[in-house]
Amino acid sequence: MRILIVLLGATSLTLGASNPVVHVWEKQEIALHAQASFRNPYVDVVVWVDLKGPGFQKRVYGFWDGANEFRVRILATASGQWSWTSGSSPRDSGLSGKTGGFTAQPWSEAEKAENICRRGFLRPTPNGHAFEQADGAPFLLLGDTWWSTPSFRFPWTSDDAVHPMGPQATFKDMVRFRKAEGFNSVAMIAAFPNWANDGKPSNLTMNDEDHTLIRSAWADPKTGDAKDQHNEGGQPFLFPGRVPGYEDVFADIDRINPAYFQYLDKKIDYLNLQGFIPFIEVARRDTGPVWKKFYQWPDSYTRFIEYVFSRYQANNVLLSPVHYDWFIGTIPRQYWDQAASLVIEKYGAPPFGTLVSTNSNPSTLVNWGHPSWLTFHQTGNQRPHDFFWYMTEIFYSTPAMPGVAGEPYYPGYHYVIPGQAASSYFAEGGTERDSLYNRSSMYGNFLSGGFGGHIYGADGIWQANVEPEARVKMWDAFPWESGAQVKYLREFAFSNGKRFQELRPDADLVTPNKTSQTMSFEGWAFAARTPERDFFLVYLEQGAPQARVRGAVPIAQYQAQWFDPRHGQWIDVGSGTLTTTDSGWIDLPPQPTQEDWGLRLILKK
Repeated sequence: MRILIVLLGATSLTLGASNPVVHVWEKQEIALHAQASFRNPYVDVVVWVDLKGPGFQKRVYGFWDGANEFRVRILATASGQWSWTSGSSPRDSGLSGKTGGFTAQPWSEAEKAENICRRGFLRPTPNGHAFEQADGAPFLLLGDTWWSTPSFRFPWTSDDAVHPMGPQATFKDMVRFRKAEGFNSVAMIAAFPNWANDGKPSNLTMNDEDHTLIRSAWADPKTGDAKDQHNEGGQPFLFPGRVPGYEDVFADIDRINPAYFQYLDKKIDYLNLQGFIPFIEVARRDTGPVWKKFYQWPDSYTRFIEYVFSRYQANNVLLSPVHYDWFIGTIPRQYWDQAASLVIEKYGAPPFGTLVSTNSNPSTLVNWGHPSWLTFHQTGNQRPHDFFWYMTEIFYSTPAMPGVAGEPYYPGYHYVIPGQAASSYFAEGGTERDSLYNRSSMYGNFLSGGFGGHIYGADGIWQANVEPEARVKMWDAFPWESGAQVKYLREFAFSNGKRFQELRPDADLVTPNKTSQTMSFEGWAFAARTPERDFFLVYLEQGAPQARVRGAVPIAQYQAQWFDPRHGQWIDVGSGTLTTTDSGWIDLPPQPTQEDWGLRLILKK
């Protein structure tokens, strides 16, 4: 029996029975070895430690990691003395009754400045509408969409060799590239049951209505072949499966392959080492029909949720029980809710406060409401500005939770909207128009109440395209200007310190603010204001007319600056001061150009 300290992707340190000194919010791993043999340890054994420390006393569950090895990943949430005692069901002499302890000390401010993950896990701000870290530092999530992160399309290397963005780029190169652009998160799906380089459909599913097998959109639409999603650790589940006639195609999702997840561990650790807080979704919604038809529901899926949650609970991450991006090819949402709720019933909420949500179409509020397992909201997969309203609905719902734009406009992606001309909803990737649409999505969702942050996603990257015939390959999309402009959302948000966390969205503060073009990214305006009326942020899409701002303090002066979202620059509006009318109106001058612009108004005392 030993404790293994994993230093955010650095060299592992094995400690003896002495009282080791570690840092708060630093992942530790307790390795336990079963003495008995089990037919299927993943299914047959539950292991845990009862962990005690300053202000903390909880049961923390672990997971099977191959052979007779079980692990429980823990951390200290506060400085001081910590102790633990292990247990298992069924009781096993190698798993139960083991004890240990450690001393936790804080990171210095200089050390925290080197890596934001050392500031602790994300939590809602006191008003519930934004994120902060455990030490109180404000946080705005800026993510990229890398759904197939666990696969070899994001190739892992043990060395730190640097490669240009291209066919030779590795996972580490991609992380470094986005880190240099100001990103601090990526969104991924932990596993598909048959991700493999085997020529089989990449995500075989079953239509729950007529029980016919269907193929995922991630299989090649012409051949049905898989998108080559194998990796160093093999496949996440073992064969043969249980689908009659397809035993060699769809894996047995009650038998996992720990080597696959050990490979993913390296990537999650590296992301934390680089100051990224990844968003990990357990599985995609189109695995549901097969899972529910051939396995015990909800218990089988609940077990897998808890497996992924317990494996990454001591990493600085965000978690999700399902990627619920669409309604087609899945089971009714209440079954997913049933499985996720059972996790809370059987195992409790994530022990260290990890926040949980789902990528959700059109929003988590529409699909789930406020279940016990959900602790922040998202919108997703409905892109034009008419759908930003779902974020405002989230903002004004109770209880208050942070909102994130989880899968908004995808630069370069070909959308098909019934009754709409293609040009109204699509722009070629890497062009200024494409960047314009992406800026509308970022700033419009943010000012509609998405003060938790924004997850970018580009054609070629979210699908992990590397095929020679692919219209856009992933390394071609990484350098697009739309991605480089994501960091300017942070400049806009933090332009008055962390007071953006106090804003309340209200597009009607700007007039006019809408045209009749709902499925578009041009001509509309969005705004948010503090209750004290001393701070406004406004965004005017390209084509928005000269506008007025209302709801300001009457007969007062505001410091006024335009914001250029293409370059992250602030420009004074006229002399830099605007005066309100008796009614609290401000007549804005014309925007500096016909492009899109942001605006900041701060009351002068």
